[in-house]
Amino acid sequence: MINSLRLQNFRSYKDESLEFEKGVNIIVGPNASGKTNLLEAILVACTGDSYRAKDVELVRFGQKWARLDAQYDEEPRSIKIKLNPDKLVSSKTFEISSKPYKRPPFEKTIPVVLFEPEHLQLLNGQPELRREFLDSLLEKTLAGYSQLRRQYQRTLRQRNALLKHGLATANKQIFAWDIRLSELGGQIAVCRNQLAEKMDEETTNLYPKLSKTKVKLKMKYESALKINQYSSQLLHTLQRNLEKDCLRGYTSAGPHRDDLKITFDGHPAEDSASRGEVRTLLLALKVVELKLIEDIRGQKPLLLLDDVFSELDGTRRRALTSFLKNYQTFITTTDADVVVKHFIGNCNIIPTTK
Repeated sequence: MINSLRLQNFRSYKDESLEFEKGVNIIVGPNASGKTNLLEAILVACTGDSYRAKDVELVRFGQKWARLDAQYDEEPRSIKIKLNPDKLVSSKTFEISSKPYKRPPFEKTIPVVLFEPEHLQLLNGQPELRREFLDSLLEKTLAGYSQLRRQYQRTLRQRNALLKHGLATANKQIFAWDIRLSELGGQIAVCRNQLAEKMDEETTNLYPKLSKTKVKLKMKYESALKINQYSSQLLHTLQRNLEKDCLRGYTSAGPHRDDLKITFDGHPAEDSASRGEVRTLLLALKVVELKLIEDIRGQKPLLLLDDVFSELDGTRRRALTSFLKNYQTFITTTDADVVVKHFIGNCNIIPTTK
């Protein structure tokens, strides 16, 4: 668990020190009082990255540096961000148990599950949101996946740049990039498909318990290519579509075009799911995410709930509460009473006035 956190020049915080409890920590205050900034600081201290901003935006306005110091069990950790005169990041460094890192290795990151308002768009939003959901969970549970994802994105950018030079130029250089993109794309698709199958198995059992209905929920990774032949089929497709891709100026096939399909009783969720079903599904996904991370990494993740408790009705709040007792949890809210009454044990109330 995170025992304490000091924020210096981080977002709206000038210099603030806080202590946390191992159970539920409720961060309460009016809008624009720094609740989400505190949640973001916890995430950065755990993983090294923000979920909503570039590093330069984490530094308090008008300052040249920002620093976070956290105590995680017996392990002290610090993150320092420095800006140059042009207000660009000149350095970002980490120190964990007195050992310096340019970036924390996978085994030194602290697993976190985040539930924030934008996640409510997961079902009805663009496929990119669902791909990001899968990739984010894989980065938390599979060593090396972050590097694999960055390599694919870098290769994709190189191929798209060639396409913009026209067919004649692309024909001379693109085959090597196609091979590399196909190899990386196949690995990504296999990882995503395995995760989707596992999540389908878990949510199929969990969703009826949370919704108190007999609705059959199904999740499936969807691609125009066969998973067991993904790399070879992608290479063939890239070569076949080269002329069209040159006209478009982008690569039209690959895992960056795939999707996660969710159905209720066989009907697409985006067409048939009610507002309550969407929230129950997201609740189920977050509970499954907690369990998957704990099973794979052998340590309990932290749970960050950013202003979403109010989005759930009483039944779903109680259902969520029953899963929180074993995890260190941070909940932001403008009304502590709405949250506190759902917890029989003690809660740590953290007021924000920034």
